[in-house]
Amino acid sequence: MQHTANTLENQWMPFTANRDFKADPRLVVKGKGINYTNHHGDNIIDGSSGLFCCAAGHGRQEIADAVSQQLMELDFSPHFQIGSPPSFELASRVSALTPDNMNNVFFTNSGSESIDSALKIAMAYYSARGESCRSRFVSRERAYHGANIGGTSLSGLMKNRQTFGSLMPGVVHMRHTWSPNARFVRGQPELGAKLAEDLQRFCELLGGGNIAACFVEPIAGSTGCLVPPIGYLERLREICDIHGILLVFDEVITGFGRTGKAFASQTFGVTPDMITLAKALTNGVLPMGAVVVKDEIYDTIIEAAPDGVIDFFHGYTYSGNPASCAASLATLNIYEKENLFQRGADLSEYFLDCVFDLEDITAVTDIRGYGLFAGIDLAVDGAPGVAGTKALKALFEAGLHIKFTGDTAVMAPPLIATKNDIDNVVGILREVLTS
Repeated sequence: MQHTANTLENQWMPFTANRDFKADPRLVVKGKGINYTNHHGDNIIDGSSGLFCCAAGHGRQEIADAVSQQLMELDFSPHFQIGSPPSFELASRVSALTPDNMNNVFFTNSGSESIDSALKIAMAYYSARGESCRSRFVSRERAYHGANIGGTSLSGLMKNRQTFGSLMPGVVHMRHTWSPNARFVRGQPELGAKLAEDLQRFCELLGGGNIAACFVEPIAGSTGCLVPPIGYLERLREICDIHGILLVFDEVITGFGRTGKAFASQTFGVTPDMITLAKALTNGVLPMGAVVVKDEIYDTIIEAAPDGVIDFFHGYTYSGNPASCAASLATLNIYEKENLFQRGADLSEYFLDCVFDLEDITAVTDIRGYGLFAGIDLAVDGAPGVAGTKALKALFEAGLHIKFTGDTAVMAPPLIATKNDIDNVVGILREVLTS
């Protein structure tokens, strides 16, 4: 089926140059395995798991069957004061994957909602402890924490913030961890742990007792795979413990096998107080997110409420939606049955070897990577973002989908990918970026 710009006019697309796209649309009409099919019938390799969502690949019959069966049994039920079994089963399955003492799961519908929910959980926790003075939040430059007001306030990407005024007050930003000295460093940079002292400086400036939580992506994702320096996350944990600050890991991208284990917190050996999830939670099939919290946080908020009274005045119409839960349960079954987290870990070295082999291309100014995740910076072409847009279009035309942020290609192939698939991805990248 051919689609023209006239048939696309009514949708206002997110994070898209709408005029440009509708003049020359890039549409996908089918997905199977690690491949898309575009509206001309051409094959497009999915080099970024959709939007970091489809870790088990596209077109999984098991997930479709589970959702269909759930829809015919129970399509929707509210989760305000009543519930349905799938969400409780899923909460148990998710908590079994997370670090110890993180056994309580609050369901949302996206990573953005997970972040805003985590902000409110932190506020509720300190209110229950009689520490409402803790109203400050710390994030980082170059962070991406979703598109809602709270998440945009935490985010440190200028283009995501500049249109929207002052946003949420009380948010300060640590420096990001990228350094020119770490160009083409594979894995964790040796230098840079001292950047964690930015959090200590904010404690000294604002008073550690006034800070509620510190939000970080273990690997900064959307900005282009900024891998934490050795010792950096550990030092953030130490500072948070000293000052009683909650440490929140945004694992919307790094969760569910991207770094070789279920969560990056386990990969790096640093346990936060909350983890935000989404994307690969349902393999991208249906919208869903979650916040997983330590027992102490949940118990404090619950026990502060009188008997029979709502303890946390927050939630969404579709929190714990039965169909989304069915999709997630089927997805977790696939991850377990096919041992996909380990498969991703086993493929990582080959993937990184191939990606870092692109270092010789003139247009490439930096490469970073960890697990089955990598970022490739391109030289600026006139104005920031121009080179990235050109590359995105040319790659799609050549048969490869890669997510771009500005002039940075962000690669995250599905965990089901093979060495041959990686060869094909990197081969197209080399051909296009060289030309």
